[in-house]
Amino acid sequence: MSNSGVSPDYSTYTVADLKQELKNRGVQLKGSKLKVDLIKLLKESDRTQESGVVQRKAALPAEDIGLNGGAVSFAANNDLDLTRHHKQRMEEKTERETIVLWRKPLTTIHYFSLESIILLKDYAVSLWKHRILVAVCLLTFLGFVAVYNIEGSHQPHVTSIEKTVLWCLYWVGLGILSSVGLGTGLHTFVLYLGPHIAAVTLAAFECMSVDFPEPPYPDSIICPDEVGDTMSLWTIMSKVRLEAMMWGAGTAIGELPPYFMARAARLSGRDVDDEDFDELEDLRKHPKDLNVLDRAKLGVHDLVQRVGFFGILACASIPNPLFDLAGITCGHFLVKFWTFFGATLIGKAIIKMHIQKLFVIFVFSEHHVEQLISLIKYIPYFGPSLQAPFKEYLNVQKTKLHHKPGAPTEGDASWLSWVFEKVIIIMVAYFLLSIVNSTAQAYHKRLNQRKREQKEKLSTD
Repeated sequence: MSNSGVSPDYSTYTVADLKQELKNRGVQLKGSKLKVDLIKLLKESDRTQESGVVQRKAALPAEDIGLNGGAVSFAANNDLDLTRHHKQRMEEKTERETIVLWRKPLTTIHYFSLESIILLKDYAVSLWKHRILVAVCLLTFLGFVAVYNIEGSHQPHVTSIEKTVLWCLYWVGLGILSSVGLGTGLHTFVLYLGPHIAAVTLAAFECMSVDFPEPPYPDSIICPDEVGDTMSLWTIMSKVRLEAMMWGAGTAIGELPPYFMARAARLSGRDVDDEDFDELEDLRKHPKDLNVLDRAKLGVHDLVQRVGFFGILACASIPNPLFDLAGITCGHFLVKFWTFFGATLIGKAIIKMHIQKLFVIFVFSEHHVEQLISLIKYIPYFGPSLQAPFKEYLNVQKTKLHHKPGAPTEGDASWLSWVFEKVIIIMVAYFLLSIVNSTAQAYHKRLNQRKREQKEKLSTD
């Protein structure tokens, strides 16, 4: 409450700051509260404090009231506490960003090791709590192993199922790595699924068929003996539908950890991911100074919160690097699991994947690729020298499609293949390094959280 008796604008405060303010006033919070509930409690506290001040003023002699009417302003102290709280978090965030292997290698490795031990311990405890389910899964797996190893007429079916299951698990795993939030995330669409769809597209137009011999497909592609006269986009989309949908399903599964963490924090009464919500609340304070990215963050948060299933579906149906905010928002507001995961699965595995498939197939259709290569020569200075290796690489790939299984093939000396392989190695290595950094930073955040809890406990005692 300010000196004029008007309460400050609590809507500009973050959820963490509101909770801290109530704690400073001695208000006990039971269960989880929405921001609107916290604001309501603070305003009630202001009214109570104001009435108490008026009563004390009536009981005091006029000479003891003072220039400001004896009204003690709590807003100044509260604002000071909130400023310190926010400043402390910013300092912690700045310090946390310096914990990377190339700046503090020993500290980073030490924190990474400690956080890994804590996570392994948590996972072990979780498995023990669900030991009956784990035992059932283990027995089921042993049953499959027995069926797999027993000779009989069922073996051809087992081999076919094994091939399909492993193929699906491969793409689901790549999808999870793309979105699970480990480090920077591994861009597996660019590195694996996109090139696979592009290779199938080029082969389909060259062979005029998608009935590639198995084996060696999908390890390598060879034109079949019987070919057709035409090739359509829909035929190619059908050929790569399974792997594309499995990859999309993997990306949907990878979005679950932020949802579960936010939901668990909300149900336990703890703060969610304070930094994410603090950032959103800070953006709301300055709506005129927002850039495109900041507006997009607020848009995702508001769309998911207000529209629900169809808001989640809309965010999941387009390439959206901010979708983590959707998971955190849904977890914080206790959106039902199947509402969140169902919308995410439909959006990512069906709608978005068909859009991405169609784009890659359209771009890598034969006439588009040849037209693009022909335009390279118009690049000033380097055009003709760049065009030659691209044409050579395309011709080599087309030649490989017409080799029969077991026939010797010419070595591919194209530097494009060499460059692409090295790019993959570099991206995977950076992804692994980013996992180490993010895990170490998570331990640093855990330490700061413990220090704050201990300080609050001492202040209350």
